[in-house]
Amino acid sequence: MDTNTPIEDGDIPQLRFLRVLVTVLAGVMIVGLLVLISLIVISFRADQPQFPTLPDTITLPKDARPLSVTGGTGWFLVVTEDGRALVYTAGGTLKSETRLNLPE
Repeated sequence: MDTNTPIEDGDIPQLRFLRVLVTVLAGVMIVGLLVLISLIVISFRADQPQFPTLPDTITLPKDARPLSVTGGTGWFLVVTEDGRALVYTAGGTLKSETRLNLPE
């Protein structure tokens, strides 16, 4: 029995269909990968929100030591170690003070 007989396209019609199917699927995968890469690049180029600019100095109440700082547009908040939330305007003026129950 000769096992080195070449297979011709005319002998197996499903082989041509399979070859076209694999080629089309490879092309779709390549295009999909390029679309994903371009979407990732576009999303990283978008303007990222910036932390508001803080004033040069702020005045904390007596014996207050800052624990954390967060901010938004036109305000920022300082949480102190003794459990107070101090809200400041963008200019550094104390707007409000709230007592927090921080976990031990």
